[in-house]
Amino acid sequence: MQLGRVLGTVTTTIKHPSLQGERLLVVQLESRDGRRDGEPVLVFDRMGAGRGDQVLVTSDGALLQDQLGKTTPGRWSVMGLPDR
Repeated sequence: MQLGRVLGTVTTTIKHPSLQGERLLVVQLESRDGRRDGEPVLVFDRMGAGRGDQVLVTSDGALLQDQLGKTTPGRWSVMGLPDR
């Protein structure tokens, strides 16, 4: 699990069938002190996060497979929205 900040949303015209109707965000991962931690990642969101929100994300692909099916190519997903 890691904290990140939502930079924006992603719109696609063609995607894997398991991703139909799913919301994608661009998230910049952050270290504990709020500094950038690597490159931004694509994250699946069912929590309703918006631009500028801090999110708790996971790279546990098994969690996403439980939600979207075993064939999904996705890896990152939003686990929660921390209190402010």
